[in-house]
Amino acid sequence: MTLSVTIPADAMQRPPAEVRYADELARLRAADDAPTPPGWALSLRAARAFVVGDDALGVTRKFVGDPSLIDRALVSLATNRGLLLVGEPGTAKSLLSELLAAAVSGDSTLTIQGGAATTEDQIKYSWNYALLVSEGPSERSLVPAPLLRGMAEGRTVRFEEITRCPLEVQDCLLSPLSDRVLAVPELPGGAGMVFAKEGFNIIATANTRDRGVNDMSSALKRRFNFETVFPIADFDTELALVEAEAGALLRRSGVTVAPRRDVLEVLVTAFRELRTGRTARGDEMDRLSGVMSTAEAVAVAHAVGLRGWFLRGTAGSAADLASCLAGTAAKDNPEDLAKLRRYLEQHTGWRAGAQWRELRDARRELPGG
Repeated sequence: MTLSVTIPADAMQRPPAEVRYADELARLRAADDAPTPPGWALSLRAARAFVVGDDALGVTRKFVGDPSLIDRALVSLATNRGLLLVGEPGTAKSLLSELLAAAVSGDSTLTIQGGAATTEDQIKYSWNYALLVSEGPSERSLVPAPLLRGMAEGRTVRFEEITRCPLEVQDCLLSPLSDRVLAVPELPGGAGMVFAKEGFNIIATANTRDRGVNDMSSALKRRFNFETVFPIADFDTELALVEAEAGALLRRSGVTVAPRRDVLEVLVTAFRELRTGRTARGDEMDRLSGVMSTAEAVAVAHAVGLRGWFLRGTAGSAADLASCLAGTAAKDNPEDLAKLRRYLEQHTGWRAGAQWRELRDARRELPGG
């Protein structure tokens, strides 16, 4: 079987940002007359506009958050320090990392996925062992990983979930970040030193819930500027984001009806209350230990829409919401399912609207009910 790596953009489930927003990036480049850092595809002003939007150029807002965070992040990337985005799961750190890389380098695909099994070879470089055996170490037998490519090409490298990597693996970034050089000791002479080209930098992300987020060495911390990405504080902003993102996902999934706004209002309200442990009228309640983030709310809204359309040919309902919430609530702790059931029993009856009554009645659909 032959596997083709060239996939048309319209056949990709999720094209990278530089493909999804190619027209906007082209307009920004054409209109960009501001000073541009060496090696960057756009100026800081144009890169900021790509992320936060520019109505005059028809550039959409892609990240909901504090614009000053974008300013600080871009300034960090223009310095000799890396950028570390820290926050709760589901606060769009990876999305922001992707958008920044697309704006700065025009390429967001030089990505390292951190994990317990991540090795230095997956970060820096490895070898074509057939060539290595037949020819010995050579530039031809070298297989560059994202870090080496980013340095050699002057591009932004994304390191997702860096604190899930073992400490000794994280520290392979020390020389690339401080001295802007990567040693390849197997190669002779000048080929054994890769010096970073202008434009190279690293954007890393880390979840505050992960154990190990504080285990980064002090030496590596000094080479990053830390920026915290906070959850969306405003209800209307979060609702609008969930509606837009879920609607886009449903269209790509073949659903031709828009998600019901009244159902989405119930969804976002429930997520915010289960996230904080307090209802809209101030009642204390059990807070779920699982992640009730905006990203999870989008995923549930997508599932609700799919359930309604493909099972009944209609938009998803509040009853569908009860079933889809179960998969979110019970991820981390079995007790969360009981907390969700208590929420539906005790904190939905006083709400106005048929959709709340429908949600309360559908609590019987929860597993174990």
